[in-house]
Amino acid sequence: MRLLVVGIVLSALNLRPAITSLGALLEEVRNGLGMSGSVAGLLTSVPSLCFAVFGVMVPRLARRFGAGAVVCAGMAAIATGLLLRPYTGSTAGFLAGSALALMGIAVSNVLMPVIVKHWFPDRVGSMTGLYSMALALGTALAAAVTVPLTDALGGNWQSGLTVWAALAVAAVLPWLPFVRGRATAPGAADAATGGGSAPDGAASVRDGLGPGREADRGDGGDAQAAAAAEPAREAAPPLRITRSRTAWALAVFFGLQATAAYITMGWMAQIFRDAGVPAGTAGLLLAVTMVMGVPLAFVIPRLATRLPHQGPIALALGVCGLAGYAGLYLAPAAGAWAWAVLLGIANCAFPLALTMVGMRARTGPGVAQLSAFAQSTGYLISIPGPLLVGVLYQHSGGWGLPIALMSALMIPQMVVGVLAGRDRTVEDEASRRAAAAGR
Repeated sequence: MRLLVVGIVLSALNLRPAITSLGALLEEVRNGLGMSGSVAGLLTSVPSLCFAVFGVMVPRLARRFGAGAVVCAGMAAIATGLLLRPYTGSTAGFLAGSALALMGIAVSNVLMPVIVKHWFPDRVGSMTGLYSMALALGTALAAAVTVPLTDALGGNWQSGLTVWAALAVAAVLPWLPFVRGRATAPGAADAATGGGSAPDGAASVRDGLGPGREADRGDGGDAQAAAAAEPAREAAPPLRITRSRTAWALAVFFGLQATAAYITMGWMAQIFRDAGVPAGTAGLLLAVTMVMGVPLAFVIPRLATRLPHQGPIALALGVCGLAGYAGLYLAPAAGAWAWAVLLGIANCAFPLALTMVGMRARTGPGVAQLSAFAQSTGYLISIPGPLLVGVLYQHSGGWGLPIALMSALMIPQMVVGVLAGRDRTVEDEASRRAAAAGR
Protein backbone atom coordinates (compact mmCIF):
# COMPACT_ATOMS: atom_id res chain seq x y z
CA MET A 1 0.00 0.00 0.00
CA ARG A 2 2.85 2.40 0.73
CA LEU A 3 4.18 2.05 -2.80
CA LEU A 4 0.71 2.77 -4.14
CA VAL A 5 0.48 5.94 -2.02
CA VAL A 6 3.91 7.07 -3.30
CA GLY A 7 2.75 6.43 -6.87
CA ILE A 8 -0.44 8.44 -6.34
CA VAL A 9 1.43 11.39 -4.83
CA LEU A 10 4.16 11.48 -7.50
CA SER A 11 1.56 11.17 -10.24
CA ALA A 12 -0.45 14.04 -8.76
CA LEU A 13 2.68 16.22 -8.65
CA ASN A 14 2.94 15.81 -12.44
CA LEU A 15 -0.61 16.66 -13.40
CA ARG A 16 -0.18 20.43 -13.84
CA PRO A 17 3.51 21.49 -14.32
CA ALA A 18 3.15 20.97 -18.09
CA ILE A 19 0.51 23.72 -17.99
CA THR A 20 1.67 26.18 -15.33
CA SER A 21 5.32 26.14 -16.45
CA LEU A 22 4.05 27.23 -19.86
CA GLY A 23 1.87 29.94 -18.31
CA ALA A 24 4.90 31.46 -16.59
CA LEU A 25 6.83 31.61 -19.90
CA LEU A 26 3.94 32.15 -22.30
CA GLU A 27 5.26 35.50 -23.55
CA GLU A 28 8.70 34.01 -24.28
CA VAL A 29 7.16 31.00 -26.03
CA ARG A 30 4.90 33.27 -28.11
CA ASN A 31 7.84 35.39 -29.18
CA GLY A 32 10.06 32.37 -29.83
CA LEU A 33 7.51 30.59 -32.01
CA GLY A 34 5.82 33.66 -33.49
CA MET A 35 2.39 32.97 -31.98
CA SER A 36 -0.50 35.42 -32.13
CA GLY A 37 -2.75 35.99 -29.15
CA SER A 38 -5.45 33.81 -30.73
CA VAL A 39 -3.02 30.93 -31.30
CA ALA A 40 -1.78 31.29 -27.72
CA GLY A 41 -5.43 31.08 -26.64
CA LEU A 42 -5.70 27.85 -28.62
CA LEU A 43 -2.61 26.57 -26.82
CA THR A 44 -4.21 27.25 -23.45
CA SER A 45 -7.32 25.34 -24.61
CA VAL A 46 -5.34 22.23 -25.61
CA PRO A 47 -5.38 20.79 -22.04
CA SER A 48 -9.17 20.74 -21.92
CA LEU A 49 -9.41 19.25 -25.41
CA CYS A 50 -6.94 16.47 -24.60
CA PHE A 51 -8.58 15.70 -21.27
CA ALA A 52 -11.98 15.43 -22.96
CA VAL A 53 -10.82 13.27 -25.87
CA PHE A 54 -8.49 10.92 -24.03
CA GLY A 55 -10.47 10.79 -20.78
CA VAL A 56 -13.34 8.98 -22.50
CA MET A 57 -11.05 6.10 -23.47
CA VAL A 58 -9.61 5.54 -20.01
CA PRO A 59 -12.06 2.93 -18.60
CA ARG A 60 -11.57 0.75 -21.69
CA LEU A 61 -7.79 1.14 -21.52
CA ALA A 62 -7.87 0.21 -17.82
CA ARG A 63 -9.87 -2.89 -18.63
CA ARG A 64 -7.50 -3.94 -21.40
CA PHE A 65 -4.13 -3.12 -19.83
CA GLY A 66 -4.87 -2.44 -16.16
CA ALA A 67 -5.07 0.72 -14.10
CA GLY A 68 -1.45 0.58 -12.93
CA ALA A 69 -0.11 0.04 -16.42
CA VAL A 70 -2.20 2.87 -17.85
CA VAL A 71 -1.05 5.34 -15.19
CA CYS A 72 2.57 4.24 -15.71
CA ALA A 73 2.24 4.78 -19.45
CA GLY A 74 0.65 8.15 -18.76
CA MET A 75 3.63 9.30 -16.70
CA ALA A 76 5.97 8.14 -19.49
CA ALA A 77 3.91 10.11 -22.02
CA ILE A 78 4.19 13.23 -19.87
CA ALA A 79 7.98 12.88 -19.71
CA THR A 80 8.29 12.31 -23.45
CA GLY A 81 6.01 15.21 -24.37
CA LEU A 82 7.84 17.62 -22.07
CA LEU A 83 11.20 16.55 -23.49
CA LEU A 84 10.14 16.97 -27.11
CA ARG A 85 7.87 20.01 -27.28
CA PRO A 86 10.39 22.83 -26.68
CA TYR A 87 12.72 21.65 -29.45
CA THR A 88 10.31 21.00 -32.33
CA GLY A 89 10.90 24.51 -33.69
CA SER A 90 7.30 25.15 -34.74
CA THR A 91 3.94 25.96 -33.24
CA ALA A 92 2.45 22.73 -34.65
CA GLY A 93 5.26 20.65 -33.14
CA PHE A 94 4.91 22.42 -29.80
CA LEU A 95 1.18 21.68 -29.83
CA ALA A 96 1.83 18.02 -30.68
CA GLY A 97 4.35 17.61 -27.84
CA SER A 98 1.96 19.32 -25.45
CA ALA A 99 -0.86 17.01 -26.57
CA LEU A 100 1.29 13.93 -25.83
CA ALA A 101 2.04 15.16 -22.31
CA LEU A 102 -1.60 16.08 -21.76
CA MET A 103 -2.73 12.66 -22.92
CA GLY A 104 -0.68 11.20 -20.07
CA ILE A 105 -2.25 13.65 -17.66
CA ALA A 106 -5.76 12.79 -18.86
CA VAL A 107 -5.54 9.10 -17.99
CA SER A 108 -4.42 9.83 -14.43
CA ASN A 109 -7.09 12.51 -14.02
CA VAL A 110 -9.79 9.90 -14.60
CA LEU A 111 -8.23 6.92 -12.84
CA MET A 112 -7.15 8.56 -9.58
CA PRO A 113 -10.68 8.88 -8.09
CA VAL A 114 -11.30 5.25 -9.07
CA ILE A 115 -8.05 4.05 -7.49
CA VAL A 116 -8.75 6.03 -4.31
CA LYS A 117 -12.34 4.75 -4.05
CA HIS A 118 -11.34 1.10 -4.37
CA TRP A 119 -8.06 0.79 -2.52
CA PHE A 120 -8.97 3.30 0.20
CA PRO A 121 -12.77 3.01 0.48
CA ASP A 122 -12.78 4.11 4.12
CA ARG A 123 -10.45 7.05 3.47
CA VAL A 124 -11.89 8.69 0.36
CA GLY A 125 -11.79 12.18 1.87
CA SER A 126 -8.27 12.02 3.28
CA MET A 127 -6.75 10.27 0.24
CA THR A 128 -8.49 12.63 -2.18
CA GLY A 129 -7.14 15.45 -0.04
CA LEU A 130 -3.60 14.05 -0.18
CA TYR A 131 -3.82 13.59 -3.94
CA SER A 132 -5.31 17.06 -4.47
CA MET A 133 -2.72 18.61 -2.16
CA ALA A 134 0.12 17.03 -4.14
CA LEU A 135 -1.50 18.21 -7.36
CA ALA A 136 -1.71 21.77 -6.02
CA LEU A 137 1.89 21.61 -4.82
CA GLY A 138 3.14 20.53 -8.25
CA THR A 139 1.07 23.26 -9.87
CA ALA A 140 2.45 25.95 -7.57
CA LEU A 141 6.02 24.70 -7.75
CA ALA A 142 6.06 24.90 -11.55
CA ALA A 143 4.57 28.40 -11.49
CA ALA A 144 7.02 29.66 -8.86
CA VAL A 145 10.35 28.29 -10.03
CA THR A 146 10.07 28.05 -13.82
CA VAL A 147 11.21 31.64 -14.41
CA PRO A 148 14.12 31.49 -11.90
CA LEU A 149 15.14 28.10 -13.31
CA THR A 150 15.06 29.50 -16.81
CA ASP A 151 17.27 32.40 -15.74
CA ALA A 152 19.68 30.02 -14.01
CA LEU A 153 19.88 27.93 -17.19
CA GLY A 154 20.93 30.91 -19.27
CA GLY A 155 17.55 32.47 -20.01
CA ASN A 156 16.62 29.78 -22.54
CA TRP A 157 12.89 29.09 -22.35
CA GLN A 158 13.35 25.66 -23.92
CA SER A 159 15.52 24.55 -21.00
CA GLY A 160 13.11 26.06 -18.49
CA LEU A 161 10.25 23.96 -19.86
CA THR A 162 12.23 20.76 -20.39
CA VAL A 163 13.42 20.46 -16.79
CA TRP A 164 9.95 19.32 -15.66
CA ALA A 165 10.34 16.08 -17.59
CA ALA A 166 12.61 14.83 -14.78
CA LEU A 167 9.70 14.89 -12.31
CA ALA A 168 7.61 12.81 -14.70
CA VAL A 169 10.41 10.26 -15.10
CA ALA A 170 10.51 9.87 -11.29
CA ALA A 171 6.75 9.25 -11.26
CA VAL A 172 7.09 6.30 -13.65
CA LEU A 173 9.11 4.26 -11.16
CA PRO A 174 6.53 3.45 -8.42
CA TRP A 175 4.11 2.12 -11.04
CA LEU A 176 6.54 -0.32 -12.66
CA PRO A 177 5.62 -3.22 -10.30
CA PHE A 178 2.01 -2.77 -11.42
CA VAL A 179 2.69 -3.03 -15.14
CA ARG A 180 3.01 -6.79 -15.57
CA GLY A 181 0.07 -7.80 -17.63
CA ARG A 182 -3.46 -6.54 -17.23
CA ALA A 183 -4.06 -4.49 -14.11
CA THR A 184 -7.72 -3.92 -13.72
CA ALA A 185 -8.85 -1.61 -10.99
CA PRO A 186 -12.15 -2.93 -9.74
CA GLY A 187 -14.96 -1.15 -11.40
CA ALA A 188 -12.79 0.21 -14.21
CA ALA A 189 -13.40 -2.86 -16.26
CA ASP A 190 -17.09 -2.81 -15.65
CA ALA A 191 -17.23 0.87 -16.45
CA ALA A 192 -16.08 0.18 -19.95
CA THR A 193 -19.09 -2.00 -20.57
CA GLY A 194 -21.55 -0.10 -18.43
CA GLY A 195 -21.52 -2.48 -15.53
CA GLY A 196 -21.97 -6.20 -15.02
CA SER A 197 -20.59 -8.88 -12.77
CA ALA A 198 -17.10 -10.26 -12.88
CA PRO A 199 -16.45 -13.23 -15.18
CA ASP A 200 -16.03 -16.74 -13.80
CA GLY A 201 -12.83 -17.12 -11.87
CA ALA A 202 -12.44 -13.38 -11.50
CA ALA A 203 -14.75 -12.66 -8.59
CA SER A 204 -11.77 -11.24 -6.77
CA VAL A 205 -9.65 -8.92 -8.90
CA ARG A 206 -6.02 -9.15 -7.92
CA ASP A 207 -4.87 -5.45 -7.94
CA GLY A 208 -4.81 -5.72 -11.50
CA LEU A 209 -1.33 -5.80 -12.11
CA GLY A 210 -1.21 -8.84 -14.39
CA PRO A 211 -3.61 -10.97 -16.48
CA GLY A 212 -4.04 -14.40 -15.04
CA ARG A 213 -1.04 -14.26 -12.74
CA GLU A 214 0.08 -12.73 -9.48
CA ALA A 215 2.60 -9.94 -9.36
CA ASP A 216 6.10 -11.32 -8.94
CA ARG A 217 7.16 -11.60 -5.34
CA GLY A 218 10.35 -9.87 -6.36
CA ASP A 219 8.38 -6.78 -7.28
CA GLY A 220 7.93 -5.81 -3.64
CA GLY A 221 5.58 -6.39 -0.76
CA ASP A 222 3.74 -3.12 -1.35
CA ALA A 223 2.45 -4.30 -4.70
CA GLN A 224 1.35 -7.56 -3.10
CA ALA A 225 -0.32 -5.69 -0.25
CA ALA A 226 -2.30 -3.64 -2.73
CA ALA A 227 -3.25 -6.82 -4.53
CA ALA A 228 -4.42 -8.48 -1.33
CA ALA A 229 -6.38 -5.40 -0.30
CA GLU A 230 -8.38 -5.09 -3.47
CA PRO A 231 -12.05 -5.90 -2.99
CA ALA A 232 -14.17 -8.02 -5.28
CA ARG A 233 -15.78 -6.26 -8.19
CA GLU A 234 -19.38 -5.41 -7.51
CA ALA A 235 -22.04 -6.90 -9.68
CA ALA A 236 -24.03 -3.98 -11.00
CA PRO A 237 -26.74 -3.45 -13.59
CA PRO A 238 -25.87 -1.27 -16.58
CA LEU A 239 -25.81 2.34 -15.45
CA ARG A 240 -27.13 4.90 -17.90
CA ILE A 241 -25.06 7.75 -16.61
CA THR A 242 -26.38 10.30 -19.11
CA ARG A 243 -29.87 10.00 -17.59
CA SER A 244 -28.67 11.19 -14.20
CA ARG A 245 -29.29 14.84 -13.38
CA THR A 246 -26.63 14.68 -10.69
CA ALA A 247 -24.07 13.38 -13.22
CA TRP A 248 -24.86 16.25 -15.57
CA ALA A 249 -24.69 18.82 -12.77
CA LEU A 250 -21.33 17.43 -11.69
CA ALA A 251 -20.05 17.40 -15.29
CA VAL A 252 -21.03 21.05 -15.82
CA PHE A 253 -19.54 22.01 -12.46
CA PHE A 254 -16.34 20.20 -13.41
CA GLY A 255 -16.29 21.96 -16.78
CA LEU A 256 -16.79 25.45 -15.41
CA GLN A 257 -14.21 25.07 -12.64
CA ALA A 258 -11.78 23.70 -15.25
CA THR A 259 -12.49 26.71 -17.46
CA ALA A 260 -11.60 29.05 -14.61
CA ALA A 261 -8.52 27.03 -13.67
CA TYR A 262 -7.04 26.89 -17.17
CA ILE A 263 -7.74 30.55 -17.83
CA THR A 264 -5.95 31.29 -14.57
CA MET A 265 -3.01 28.99 -15.29
CA GLY A 266 -2.67 30.16 -18.88
CA TRP A 267 -3.32 33.88 -18.59
CA MET A 268 -3.07 35.22 -15.03
CA ALA A 269 0.68 35.80 -15.15
CA GLN A 270 0.19 37.72 -18.41
CA ILE A 271 -2.54 39.87 -16.82
CA PHE A 272 -0.13 40.90 -14.07
CA ARG A 273 2.74 41.48 -16.54
CA ASP A 274 0.55 43.73 -18.66
CA ALA A 275 -0.30 45.68 -15.49
CA GLY A 276 3.41 46.41 -14.98
CA VAL A 277 4.34 43.57 -12.64
CA PRO A 278 7.82 42.08 -13.39
CA ALA A 279 7.88 38.63 -14.97
CA GLY A 280 9.43 36.93 -11.91
CA THR A 281 6.87 38.48 -9.57
CA ALA A 282 4.03 37.54 -11.93
CA GLY A 283 5.22 33.94 -11.77
CA LEU A 284 5.26 34.12 -7.98
CA LEU A 285 1.73 35.51 -7.96
CA LEU A 286 0.59 32.59 -10.09
CA ALA A 287 2.41 30.30 -7.67
CA VAL A 288 0.55 31.87 -4.73
CA THR A 289 -2.73 31.19 -6.51
CA MET A 290 -1.74 27.57 -7.04
CA VAL A 291 -0.19 27.02 -3.59
CA MET A 292 -3.44 28.01 -1.89
CA GLY A 293 -4.66 24.62 -3.01
CA VAL A 294 -2.05 22.79 -0.94
CA PRO A 295 -3.67 23.21 2.49
CA LEU A 296 -7.21 23.73 1.20
CA ALA A 297 -7.10 20.68 -1.05
CA PHE A 298 -6.58 18.60 2.08
CA VAL A 299 -9.16 20.41 4.20
CA ILE A 300 -12.00 20.75 1.67
CA PRO A 301 -12.43 17.03 0.82
CA ARG A 302 -12.44 16.10 4.50
CA LEU A 303 -15.00 18.81 5.24
CA ALA A 304 -17.10 17.83 2.21
CA THR A 305 -17.35 14.19 3.29
CA ARG A 306 -18.69 15.30 6.67
CA LEU A 307 -21.47 17.48 5.22
CA PRO A 308 -24.79 16.16 3.90
CA HIS A 309 -24.76 18.85 1.19
CA GLN A 310 -21.61 20.25 -0.45
CA GLY A 311 -23.42 23.19 -2.08
CA PRO A 312 -22.39 25.77 0.57
CA ILE A 313 -18.73 25.02 -0.14
CA ALA A 314 -19.29 25.59 -3.87
CA LEU A 315 -21.00 28.91 -3.09
CA ALA A 316 -18.19 30.09 -0.80
CA LEU A 317 -15.54 29.27 -3.39
CA GLY A 318 -17.53 31.09 -6.07
CA VAL A 319 -17.80 34.26 -3.97
CA CYS A 320 -14.01 34.27 -3.55
CA GLY A 321 -13.64 33.94 -7.32
CA LEU A 322 -15.95 36.87 -8.00
CA ALA A 323 -14.03 39.03 -5.51
CA GLY A 324 -10.72 38.08 -7.11
CA TYR A 325 -11.92 38.93 -10.62
CA ALA A 326 -13.27 42.27 -9.42
CA GLY A 327 -9.86 43.05 -7.98
CA LEU A 328 -8.09 42.08 -11.22
CA TYR A 329 -10.35 44.50 -13.09
CA LEU A 330 -10.14 47.43 -10.68
CA ALA A 331 -6.55 47.32 -9.38
CA PRO A 332 -4.56 44.42 -10.87
CA ALA A 333 -1.14 45.59 -9.68
CA ALA A 334 -2.03 47.42 -6.45
CA GLY A 335 -3.83 44.48 -4.87
CA ALA A 336 -2.10 41.71 -6.80
CA TRP A 337 -1.29 39.50 -3.79
CA ALA A 338 -4.86 39.68 -2.42
CA TRP A 339 -6.35 38.79 -5.82
CA ALA A 340 -3.91 35.89 -6.17
CA VAL A 341 -5.04 34.49 -2.79
CA LEU A 342 -8.75 34.87 -3.56
CA LEU A 343 -8.43 33.18 -6.95
CA GLY A 344 -6.38 30.43 -5.34
CA ILE A 345 -9.22 29.74 -2.93
CA ALA A 346 -11.71 29.74 -5.83
CA ASN A 347 -9.58 27.20 -7.71
CA CYS A 348 -10.15 24.70 -4.90
CA ALA A 349 -13.39 23.82 -6.65
CA PHE A 350 -11.27 21.10 -8.29
CA PRO A 351 -10.69 18.95 -5.15
CA LEU A 352 -14.33 19.55 -4.25
CA ALA A 353 -15.38 18.17 -7.65
CA LEU A 354 -13.13 15.12 -7.24
CA THR A 355 -14.57 14.45 -3.80
CA MET A 356 -18.13 14.70 -5.08
CA VAL A 357 -17.30 12.15 -7.81
CA GLY A 358 -16.55 9.64 -5.04
CA MET A 359 -19.61 10.64 -3.02
CA ARG A 360 -22.21 10.70 -5.80
CA ALA A 361 -21.78 7.01 -6.66
CA ARG A 362 -22.10 3.97 -4.38
CA THR A 363 -20.38 1.28 -6.45
CA GLY A 364 -17.00 0.87 -8.10
CA PRO A 365 -18.45 0.77 -11.63
CA GLY A 366 -20.53 3.81 -10.76
CA VAL A 367 -17.49 5.79 -9.64
CA ALA A 368 -15.53 4.81 -12.75
CA GLN A 369 -18.37 5.77 -15.07
CA LEU A 370 -19.12 8.99 -13.23
CA SER A 371 -15.45 9.99 -13.16
CA ALA A 372 -15.00 9.36 -16.89
CA PHE A 373 -18.29 11.08 -17.77
CA ALA A 374 -17.89 14.11 -15.51
CA GLN A 375 -14.28 14.73 -16.47
CA SER A 376 -14.57 14.08 -20.20
CA THR A 377 -17.79 16.08 -20.54
CA GLY A 378 -16.49 18.75 -18.20
CA TYR A 379 -13.23 19.23 -20.04
CA LEU A 380 -15.14 19.35 -23.33
CA ILE A 381 -17.25 22.18 -21.87
CA SER A 382 -14.09 24.02 -20.78
CA ILE A 383 -12.40 24.06 -24.20
CA PRO A 384 -13.76 27.40 -25.51
CA GLY A 385 -12.97 29.43 -22.39
CA PRO A 386 -9.18 29.94 -22.61
CA LEU A 387 -9.39 30.30 -26.40
CA LEU A 388 -12.11 32.94 -26.12
CA VAL A 389 -10.03 34.83 -23.56
CA GLY A 390 -7.13 34.95 -26.04
CA VAL A 391 -9.39 36.20 -28.84
CA LEU A 392 -11.00 38.87 -26.63
CA TYR A 393 -7.60 39.98 -25.37
CA GLN A 394 -6.18 40.33 -28.87
CA HIS A 395 -9.15 42.12 -30.39
CA SER A 396 -10.07 44.39 -27.47
CA GLY A 397 -6.50 45.30 -26.60
CA GLY A 398 -7.04 44.87 -22.86
CA TRP A 399 -8.29 42.63 -20.10
CA GLY A 400 -11.68 44.19 -19.36
CA LEU A 401 -13.75 41.87 -21.57
CA PRO A 402 -11.83 38.68 -20.65
CA ILE A 403 -12.24 39.39 -16.94
CA ALA A 404 -15.96 40.09 -17.46
CA LEU A 405 -16.25 36.69 -19.14
CA MET A 406 -14.48 34.97 -16.23
CA SER A 407 -16.81 36.65 -13.73
CA ALA A 408 -19.92 35.75 -15.71
CA LEU A 409 -18.96 32.06 -15.83
CA MET A 410 -18.63 31.93 -12.05
CA ILE A 411 -22.40 32.38 -11.57
CA PRO A 412 -23.53 29.16 -13.31
CA GLN A 413 -20.63 27.35 -11.64
CA MET A 414 -22.09 28.21 -8.25
CA VAL A 415 -25.57 27.09 -9.33
CA VAL A 416 -24.54 23.67 -10.64
CA GLY A 417 -22.23 23.24 -7.65
CA VAL A 418 -25.28 23.43 -5.40
CA LEU A 419 -27.13 20.91 -7.59
CA ALA A 420 -24.18 18.50 -7.71
CA GLY A 421 -23.74 18.75 -3.94
CA ARG A 422 -27.14 17.30 -3.07
CA ASP A 423 -27.11 14.06 -1.05
CA ARG A 424 -27.93 11.46 -3.71
CA THR A 425 -26.19 8.91 -5.93
CA VAL A 426 -26.30 8.24 -9.65
CA GLU A 427 -27.25 4.60 -9.01
CA ASP A 428 -30.30 5.64 -6.98
CA GLU A 429 -31.35 8.10 -9.67
CA ALA A 430 -31.00 5.41 -12.33
CA SER A 431 -33.12 3.01 -10.24
CA ARG A 432 -35.85 5.59 -9.78
CA ARG A 433 -35.95 6.44 -13.48
CA ALA A 434 -36.04 2.74 -14.39
CA ALA A 435 -38.90 2.16 -11.93
CA ALA A 436 -40.80 5.14 -13.31
CA ALA A 437 -40.31 3.89 -16.87
CA GLY A 438 -41.64 0.44 -15.87
CA ARG A 439 -44.96 1.73 -14.55
